[in-house]
Amino acid sequence: MVDKVSLTDLAGMTARGERIAVLTAYDAPSARLADAAGVEIVLVGDSAAMTMLGHASTLPVTVDEMLLFTRAAARGAQRALVVADMPFGSFQVSDESAIEHAIRFIQVGQADAVKVEGAGPTLARVRALTGAGIAVMGHLGLTPQSATQLGGLKAQGRAAPAALRLLDDALALERAGCFAVVLEAIPAPVAAAITASVVIPTIGIGAGPACDGQVLVWHDVLGLTAGHVPKFVKPYADLGATILTALTAYVADVRAGTFPEAAHTYAMPEGERRAFDAELKRRRAAPRPQASRGKKRP
Repeated sequence: MVDKVSLTDLAGMTARGERIAVLTAYDAPSARLADAAGVEIVLVGDSAAMTMLGHASTLPVTVDEMLLFTRAAARGAQRALVVADMPFGSFQVSDESAIEHAIRFIQVGQADAVKVEGAGPTLARVRALTGAGIAVMGHLGLTPQSATQLGGLKAQGRAAPAALRLLDDALALERAGCFAVVLEAIPAPVAAAITASVVIPTIGIGAGPACDGQVLVWHDVLGLTAGHVPKFVKPYADLGATILTALTAYVADVRAGTFPEAAHTYAMPEGERRAFDAELKRRRAAPRPQASRGKKRP
């Protein structure tokens, strides 16, 4: 039995200055590979709306869809902590609604924790969730669910007042009970100040190297993202090109009749083959019954 990463493990890593590796995953195979690579946290992000479902933003993904992704990822991750992103609408309405949805992610989705975006009104939700015994990861800076209010998908905290608000929000999330906080698309000095000010781990994405850990999206890391890739992404492979080459070769083989070959087919025992051929020959020689005019055969 593999020991599961715990919140205590994460706190200990941060105290010792060890970096925490986080990667998104949305199904069992990707979570299994992320787990085998040694990540501490598998984040089932609401980025699934774009990476898996083809939406233009994170907003359309539903609780039921996120539960499907989370449950699949949880089956693949044996060691890593599985954190489920609570999608838009699942925690904004009320504390009670937030708790009900979070319980579903823990019970049905088999997640170890949930993630919620923002501070301000979200602080009450965090306190309600942690009060119900649910582990919560916060998320500050560029919060995609609030992108319209933030003026689009762009860096946050570049002006001093906004940077100070982010620092205050991080401290407030820590007091509310978050075990970690994601810092997305904020200047490196701001992330460094937040990291130095809070005890809980900070997980950066486009927030510089001073954070206690880093997170990237599965498709971005592997070169599977079509179109614009954010500035903070470092692709570690170009699997999109590799996959397209493989699929193009497959289509060409099918069209040319060169696949499947003998190595890809199943044989019959010789005696069974002779019996089959004899019966087939008998059936072909027998007269076929004529269907009555105007009636269809069943």
